[in-house]
Amino acid sequence: MSNPKIKIIVDGFGEMCAELYPDVAPITVENFMGLVRSNFFDGLIFHRVIPGFMIQGGGFDTSFEQKEAKSIKGEFRANGVKNDLKHEKGVLSMARTSAPNSASSQFFIMHARSPHLDGHYAAFGKVYEGLEVIDKIATVPTTTRMYYYENCPRKDVVIKTIEEIKE
Repeated sequence: MSNPKIKIIVDGFGEMCAELYPDVAPITVENFMGLVRSNFFDGLIFHRVIPGFMIQGGGFDTSFEQKEAKSIKGEFRANGVKNDLKHEKGVLSMARTSAPNSASSQFFIMHARSPHLDGHYAAFGKVYEGLEVIDKIATVPTTTRMYYYENCPRKDVVIKTIEEIKE
């Protein structure tokens, strides 16, 4: 059985195709694919953009209202799970709070290698086509929103949809 593949379509920026790795993070991939199949991500934004680090999305709409999803077990070494996928450009990983099992729908895509994340966040896939879209998003001007959300794009970077690629 082949790994699931997805296409992330970002309004005005283009498309990224990624392969997900259930052998590395089975709970994370199952949760993410469930959200994809239910169109959870449609219209949500990349709300945090840090060039030379990562772009993060999957939790807020254009009004900056949070869209809730259930939390899952964090599949990373510091949480007792073997996950050797390195946080390098194009890798998808789950965002979370300081609580190890707080990941839900927010994910980030690496813009550059960040070894300090290895073993501490649940990496679960990698972009194999459309890396230039990450570069384009990473260059958008950012600001602070609502006094405490930093590195937010001044103009919304909207996820039109994330769809499963059927082969």
